[in-house]
Amino acid sequence: LAYPSGFSVLNGLWMLLALSIVVIYLVLGILYESFVHPLTILSGLPSAGFGALLTLFVFGVALDVYAFVGLIMLIGIVKKNAIMQIDFALAAQRTEGMGALEAITAGCLVRFRPIMMTTMAALFGTLPIALGVGAGAEARRPLGLVVVGGLLFSQLVTLYLTPVYYTYLEAAVERLRVGRGRATLA
Repeated sequence: LAYPSGFSVLNGLWMLLALSIVVIYLVLGILYESFVHPLTILSGLPSAGFGALLTLFVFGVALDVYAFVGLIMLIGIVKKNAIMQIDFALAAQRTEGMGALEAITAGCLVRFRPIMMTTMAALFGTLPIALGVGAGAEARRPLGLVVVGGLLFSQLVTLYLTPVYYTYLEAAVERLRVGRGRATLA
């Protein structure tokens, strides 16, 4: 199998990664019936990717196919953690009439333990792979490093970043609603 000139396997993997994010955005958009909430949920992905790539750089490990599998795993885990926060906040806004800031703050407090349990389970599950223990471990080590490094960094950042995105995007949506209401009245 020959690849076209200028095309490499890594280019194909980057396209696969981008396509997976687009598909996740579309599915979340359908589930939430919104264009905004999927952006809030996916807001933690850049920090996870940065943490994963920084970990590979620090350990001097190349970005390969196993690392890309780890990146796709990482996207799923980080996305799930954000969904737990956003679901709670949306439910609190709808049922209890809370404001966006109050709802996301309550969501972070109530969902902190399940988020940490998910993160720690994935972290400790991939830690032996990241340490490179066992036969053939060198090949799988990038997968473990990506997941461990990405989870550690994103967990530190997204617990603060996702609520900020949520509040700002909710305020922007509210301004659009008010603007449309004034235009309709005029």
